[in-house]
Amino acid sequence: MDPLAFTRLNHGRIQAVESSFRMSGKPLATPGRVLFGEGQLLKRSRRRCQPKVFFLFSDVLVYGSVVVAGRWYKNQKTISLADIQLEDLKDSTWMENQWLIRTPRKSFYVVAGCPKEKQAWMEHIVACRDRWIQTVAAFTPSTFAATWIPDGASAVCMRCCNEFTAVLRRHHCRNCGFLVCGACSKQRAVLRHIHPIDLQRVCRLCSRRLLQEQQQEEEHLYVDVAAVLGEGEQEEEGEGMTLRNFHGWLNSQTQPHFMYLKPELPPRKTKLPPPDILLS
Repeated sequence: MDPLAFTRLNHGRIQAVESSFRMSGKPLATPGRVLFGEGQLLKRSRRRCQPKVFFLFSDVLVYGSVVVAGRWYKNQKTISLADIQLEDLKDSTWMENQWLIRTPRKSFYVVAGCPKEKQAWMEHIVACRDRWIQTVAAFTPSTFAATWIPDGASAVCMRCCNEFTAVLRRHHCRNCGFLVCGACSKQRAVLRHIHPIDLQRVCRLCSRRLLQEQQQEEEHLYVDVAAVLGEGEQEEEGEGMTLRNFHGWLNSQTQPHFMYLKPELPPRKTKLPPPDILLS
């Protein structure tokens, strides 16, 4: 699959995940983000184990509660992979195939359906986390904000050379600090050294440069998809689960899933059966 087709397919799958959380979900489509896989695990709380759906992206781990498996989820939670630490746990007489996910804000236990599924989840999370940390370090050009050119230093736009007037106002490119007009600074981009997600005003030249860096980052992730997923995927396919009605690790890059093929959601007024029937 060529990079352009991969980008389109990946974007469609991320949109399907967004739709599955309905109105309560938060946007997940961001430049360079790749959906590597998904599956259902048991999240153990103080009182009981609850089924949760997990989506592993190139930079975050998203999970939520199951309403209709593969169709409708709620209570979306997002954890940055850079903040995640995993702790393997030995099997006990009352719980098998579990491990601990640690984050600065919250830590919790999760349970897989079989040893191979547990191993796949842990390996993929660690691989994506390490890859993301390396990518951020490689593509963050500076930790310092650009020095803004003083307003009185130039009477013309430093990109198109049109003279500033009461109508043609001065603006500053947040990436290079140049004085530019509104027409030359219509573009917006995420500058990670300023804010991780907010869009900043940038000039046309910086916009093209940042776009090239973003494309290089996406190609870098695309080339490394096979390396992140690792070997032995064929052995994992079709692996049965000991937890009834739970599918295991799903490689979203190679395996189809009906959530992506049929993303339509049930209407809001649809009466759902009791939770004990849905989760049985």
